[in-house]
Parts: sequence; C-alpha cells; structure tokens
Amino acid sequence: MARSKKKISYDRLVIEKISSEGAGITYVDDKVVFVDKTVPGDECSATVYQKRKNFNKAKVDELFVASEMRQDPFCQYYGTCGGCKLQHLKYEEQANYKQKSVYDAFERVAKVEVKEIFPILKCDKTQYYRNKMEYTFSNRRWLTQEEINYEGKINRQGLGLHVPGGFSKVVNLETCYLPDSVSNRIRNFTKAFCQENNMKFYDLLQQVGLMRNLVIRTTSTGEVMVLVIFFQNEEEKINLLMTELQEAFPEITSLNYIINGKKNDSYPELEVVNFAGKPFMIEVLGDYKFKIRPKSFFQTNSLQAKNLYDVVKSFADLNKEDIVYDLYSGVGSIGIYLSGECKKIVGIEIIDQAVEDAKENAALNKVENASFNLGDVTDLLNQEFIAQNGKPTVLVTDPPRAGMHPDVVKTILEAEVAKIVYVSCNPGTQARDINLLSEKYEVLKIQPVDMFPQTTHIENVAVLKLK
Repeated sequence: MARSKKKISYDRLVIEKISSEGAGITYVDDKVVFVDKTVPGDECSATVYQKRKNFNKAKVDELFVASEMRQDPFCQYYGTCGGCKLQHLKYEEQANYKQKSVYDAFERVAKVEVKEIFPILKCDKTQYYRNKMEYTFSNRRWLTQEEINYEGKINRQGLGLHVPGGFSKVVNLETCYLPDSVSNRIRNFTKAFCQENNMKFYDLLQQVGLMRNLVIRTTSTGEVMVLVIFFQNEEEKINLLMTELQEAFPEITSLNYIINGKKNDSYPELEVVNFAGKPFMIEVLGDYKFKIRPKSFFQTNSLQAKNLYDVVKSFADLNKEDIVYDLYSGVGSIGIYLSGECKKIVGIEIIDQAVEDAKENAALNKVENASFNLGDVTDLLNQEFIAQNGKPTVLVTDPPRAGMHPDVVKTILEAEVAKIVYVSCNPGTQARDINLLSEKYEVLKIQPVDMFPQTTHIENVAVLKLK
C-alpha cells in the first residue's frame, strides 16, 4: 500500500461484501473501504477519492481477479447514470444480497426477532419492467471524458436521468433498459424535435429554458400516458410539440402537460392540462382495475405488484368480519385488492388527489365496503377516528421510505390491533418501527419481494401479531 499527502492507493484489496448503496466493502487497518463497481470475491487495486474519519471511498485502478458473482454490465451508461447500480452482479446474487440486507435490518441492526423469513420473491423480468420513467431536460448534460477532451463545439443539451450527486447534470440517454421500448422511442423523438425547433432545454442553475421534464407511463394492457412539464407557458411551442407527439405516436392514450415555474421539480399541486386522449389510464392487477392519473402514485412494476399484493393478502388472512385499516392508502390499490376478503376497508391518505383517485377506483370496481379519508395519518389516526369507523382487527400500513411517525406507532400500540401487515420499500425504517412495536407485537414472518432488479432497492412485507 502506497500513501502520499494527496492520495491514498491500495495495491491489493479483496472485496468481502456489498454496501446498502451497492459498493463493494473491504477493511484496511480496521477502516471500512467502499470500492465502487466491485462485488464480493473481486481482487483489485484502488485509489481513494473521498476520505473520511471512519471510512474511505475508492475507485478501481486494476481488477486482478474477477469474482464468479460478477457479470458484464449490459448498459452503456452503467456507473454514470444513477440507476441500475447492481447490473455488474449476477441476478441470483442480487437476490441473495437483498435477502441478506432484509435479514440484517431486522436481526442485526434493529434486534427484532423474526420467527420465519421466506426466500426473496424474485422478479421474472430483470429488464424492461418499469411502468413509469421521469426524465429531465438539461442544457448542462454530463460529458464523457472523450467529449471533455474534444476541442470542437459540444452540444450540451440532454434528456435523461440525473447523475449521482449531480442535481443539475443529466446523462443523455439513447437506450434505457428499465422501461418499455415505447418510452425510449418517445423520449428520443421528443429530444430531437425540441432541438430541431429551438425549444430551449432547462438550466436549473440559471432558472431559464422551456423544456423541464418528461414523464412516460405505461400499463400492462398497452396504454401509454405522456406528461410534458414546461417551465414557461409558451403556448405556440407547447401546442407544436404536443400536436407532433399526438401524430407521431398514435399509441399514446393520454397526452398531458404542466407548467412548472417553481424552483423545484415537484408538481403535486400544479394543474394538469389534458391535451389529447383520456386524462387517465387503466391498469389491471388481478381482478381489479385502477385508474391512474398523471400525478397518481402507483407501483412502478405492475407484474410484480400483483405478486406483492398477493403476499399482503396471504399474510392478512382475512375473514368476512374483519375491519381493515389501510394507512398511507394512496390510490386505494391495496385496500381495494383486499376488499373482497373482509367486512370493511378504511383508508387514510394525505394527498387529496390520491383520495379522489381511491374513491373513483372503488367505484370503478364496484367496491362498496371501502372508505378513503383525507388527512395525515399522524393527525387522523386517533381514538375518536377509531370510534367513528370501528376498531380495526387488521391494520395494513405502507408508509413512505422514511417510515411511520412515532406518534402513529404510539397510536397503533394504544389501539392494540390484533394483526398488522407492514409493507415497506425501506427495510431499515421498517425494522426500526417494528422494534418500537415489539413492546406489544411479535413478528411472525417476513417476505422480501424484489420489485426493482438491477438496483439496491427491495420491498418487504412483515406480519405482526399482538402478544
């Protein structure tokens, strides 16, 4: 190992495991070293690019021994784009890694005893599985080293995904292996058309430009929704692009746009203009249909979402007398999926449009035993609410990545619901919450579900029983 004041280099490292962010991990002099783009069993030399008190981050200089777990990345943007961080790891090993990450979150970190952990439910499709992609326009796109070295004029306009840690930079995509092929075709057409017609790409730092974001959604039944987000209301150019998209892609069933003049990209409160087609699309999961609008949240992997909801239904093990509370109910997908198995569904959701969507979805499916209530779970879930809606016998909760607020956990403990089914996209915060619930609850079983192949993310379902 050679050291200098300016850099630290390691002559030979043997990678032992993978971090939660997908980097390889090894140890040098009791210090953790994270090595980008490595897997357990790799042997390499590396140079540190970020030094901290308790850890270093390094990049590979030379790979001496390639692990049997390794595979060649299939995407040309691997390592530059912020997605698909595990594509250099064979899928079977990705599944093993995610299984272990769930186990570690519960048993090792949160110290929660689990009676049974089922093998991860793997995804049949490891590419082209996402039904929603959000792309960003930028006039400061990420440049390759070859482009940086090029002395001529470079076109800096790009449309794609953000680079890790670079909020103002995007990777200019030609092919992405996550969505359906129609998403790639619509994105590439939109980018080329905007460039040809001098429709300026957004500059996040200077807050100027017309073209801001492009959202493309698809369903398993073949519907396509496009949402174009503009920074300014330039009516002539907007109509030009939207008309061209309508004519070039007759498969688009819902064509919409938003004007977002704010400093950030969020748009939940902004008006959606339906330019052509329906203002929604319909997705089908099992026996149920779900109306999805441009701002609706819905699981981004439709095929695996059905498997996830089947796990929830199995774990809930409902009967016709059960009253089910569906916390963070969104567009009502889980509650409606369970509605045929129980007496009553009571949903709580903070986003008003999602509550309206849930009510429409209940009507669409002729579900008459479900109600969806607008409000923050922290405020709404109290003894008065329970008295009005009936004491739940089963509680299903599917919170955001941050998990449940401590006040919600406290209310659940006070309610002493017989059974809890906790769905989470972050096993770390899930295990933390369940640790708090362990005062009165025991974990019977958990089921990891891989919704996001090639990434470090994992969905997990746990069922808790009142002691």
